[in-house]
Amino acid sequence: MTFSFGDELPQEFYFSDNLLLFTVSKYHTLGIYIILPHPKAAMAFSGKYEFESDDNYDAFVQKIGLPSDKAEMGRNCKIVTEVVQNGNDFTWTQHFPGGRTTTNTFTVGKEADMETMGGKKFKATVKMEDGKLVADFPNYRHTSEICGGKLVEISTSSGVVYKRTSKKIA
Repeated sequence: MTFSFGDELPQEFYFSDNLLLFTVSKYHTLGIYIILPHPKAAMAFSGKYEFESDDNYDAFVQKIGLPSDKAEMGRNCKIVTEVVQNGNDFTWTQHFPGGRTTTNTFTVGKEADMETMGGKKFKATVKMEDGKLVADFPNYRHTSEICGGKLVEISTSSGVVYKRTSKKIA
């Protein structure tokens, strides 16, 4: 966002750098604008989240060709997702019952080695779009966002949409 000298700006407005939402307020007497992170809308993904619900799991795993044994293991699975965010750097770990763990480490905008829920390794560039993390997996598109304090993940493959919601536990 660029402003020129003499631009007439409202008393208060918001803008985003894709990781944080900022509040811009005019200091009334001097006509100076102050930019601060918006306290309620920061896109902070860091935390520990436990599976709460999902929609359309069976149709989705069938569409992406997940083997039936892996699909069965994932059905109503109490996955715990741990996210550590440091600016544009993320470590995204999923803990499955029985001790299996998958970790993807990436920097927004840079290619990284990734792993699918089925264990397939691939390279992807995770982007930030409207406060959502977006990654194109080999046969589906995956988005993640914080909505109402919950981690909401949506995976789409050829029109089939799978949604997983996880509640924050730490």
